[in-house]
Amino acid sequence: MSEVLEDKNIHFGITETQKMIAETVRDFSEQHIRPNIMKWDESQHFPVDVMKQLGELGLLGVLVPESYGGAGLTYDEYVTAIVELGRVDPSIALSMAAHNSLCTGHIMQFGNEDQKSKYLPKLASGEWIGAWGLTEVGTGSDAGGMNTTAVRDGDHWVINGSKNFITHGLSGDVAVVIVRTGEKGDSRGMTAFVVEKGTEGFRGGRKEDKLGMRASETTELIFENCRVPHSNMLGNEGEGFIQAMKVLDGGRISIAALSIGVAKGAYDAAVKYSKEREQFGKPIGQFQAIAFKLADMATEIDAAELLTYRAAFLKNNGHNVTTEGAQAKLYASEVCVRVANEAVQIFGGYGFTKDFPVEKFYRDAKLCTIGEGTSEIQKLVISKNILK
Repeated sequence: MSEVLEDKNIHFGITETQKMIAETVRDFSEQHIRPNIMKWDESQHFPVDVMKQLGELGLLGVLVPESYGGAGLTYDEYVTAIVELGRVDPSIALSMAAHNSLCTGHIMQFGNEDQKSKYLPKLASGEWIGAWGLTEVGTGSDAGGMNTTAVRDGDHWVINGSKNFITHGLSGDVAVVIVRTGEKGDSRGMTAFVVEKGTEGFRGGRKEDKLGMRASETTELIFENCRVPHSNMLGNEGEGFIQAMKVLDGGRISIAALSIGVAKGAYDAAVKYSKEREQFGKPIGQFQAIAFKLADMATEIDAAELLTYRAAFLKNNGHNVTTEGAQAKLYASEVCVRVANEAVQIFGGYGFTKDFPVEKFYRDAKLCTIGEGTSEIQKLVISKNILK
């Protein structure tokens, strides 16, 4: 993206803080992540130690106020950090985004003072890793049809059921979960709770064997007569689904940023290869068929980045970003799939091997059009707001 873009309403500028964060993330990634990318991918190893180091750098509490031990930065810096991580290993960027936007973000946005003081410092520092549970086996896009329930029993709630596709479901130290406390399908019939690892009746379940994002842990959460104190309820009874939708508004900005990181990583590799690989006596980038692919990739990445920074700007300034976040997530995620696909094509047969990086970007890209609301759900959100 160009250094500065202005229109009648919004000013975009790359700040010195963003430049510093980008440089810090690049240096860290080259030293601690790049040497291990394929090893972690092949073994589906989630590097908890690297997450802890990200916490030490302030990247697990980017948006958390300094008073709770966070970095106290804005969505601009947050997007920058995710993009730079995603250029190297999208799996690690996904874990960082899920920790920040979902678990930590939910507590920050809807927790009371006691809950914030208890959990945010540990999450922001990386002492604790966070998980967030909404999806279930039978209820993905239709979250209101969830079957996991919580029933009041004195000063506790008893939770039964399971969640799946949960980032950090095994390694997480604390999870925010949305469960049904009322009638199925009632948007006011769900409630959010904080559940700590070690709580009786609460455990991680099966780990998913995934196509991509393999170094980001994805598992089930299982609740069997799990007793959670009433004081662990976030907000009021019946507000869980509404809270979750607001959390996802911000979360979609992070997935848009992740998508840009994936796209940039694949694009960077394609440009480099296009300058080095020779056919018919000259670098393949000098052939119009390849050059035009790169031109389309660069243009779409810039467009996605501008949509994402627009959503970040609005979020920073307290505006509702339901539409803008969905637009950024929709466009950026679809762009990253197209860019990764074209990158593999530019590499030809080598792009189909694990010896070159675009094969992994190609696999990782697809999650971006699915996680935190499919492309189809984003279109539903956008169209509903258009037609209000």
